[in-house]
Amino acid sequence: MAKQRAAQQIARVSRPRLYEQLVEQLLDFIEAAELGPGDTLPAERELAERLGVSRATLAQALVALEVLGVIDVQHGTGAVLVYRPNVPSVIKGLRDHRNRLPEIVEARSTLEVKLAELAAVRRSDEDMKAIDKALEAMADEVASGARGAHGDELFHQAVTAAAHSAVLAQLMTFIAGMVLETRLESLGQPGRPEQSLASHRKIADAIRDQDPDAASAAMQEHIDLVSDVALLKNA
Repeated sequence: MAKQRAAQQIARVSRPRLYEQLVEQLLDFIEAAELGPGDTLPAERELAERLGVSRATLAQALVALEVLGVIDVQHGTGAVLVYRPNVPSVIKGLRDHRNRLPEIVEARSTLEVKLAELAAVRRSDEDMKAIDKALEAMADEVASGARGAHGDELFHQAVTAAAHSAVLAQLMTFIAGMVLETRLESLGQPGRPEQSLASHRKIADAIRDQDPDAASAAMQEHIDLVSDVALLKNA
């Protein structure tokens, strides 16, 4: 009986998730194609056909590799290889990243909900202009077909600045690298850039109206939205 339970546990641990299998396929393709740093991967449509998967599924694997720094996805250019890693190190990195995501979400909920509340109370006209400018930047990026990552970052920085809390701002700086992981992961979801932009506008409106309850609620809704990523689902 004990041996049977042990065997079942090993089977559960060793069974790779779908995204892990696809990442392995991508790395095998990179190796077979002899791609090196600076080389561009084929277009998503072509790559999906070669690997026999949907473009949506492929996009999730590419985002995972981007988060790990293996590739750099550039709007208008495509996925550019940064370095050629070995498969075990990438799979370990993926699992570490996946395990870390829930805690990053918890930290964002703790810090950014309070920051939005404070911003609604303390914001100045200049702070509001910075928030609106960030919204415009993200809207322009999304309209051009990009994911809006830079505008997204500017928006959250502007909200943090509007809260006028030096300690909370320092804490946000401390977790900035980890927040970037969730940002790339979230904005890589189909339709997410548009959803995130609409969510940002709701937060901005509450801050503009100087309604702290609405601002904190809108920020929590936003964090719930951006934490809904394929990597945390059973796949």
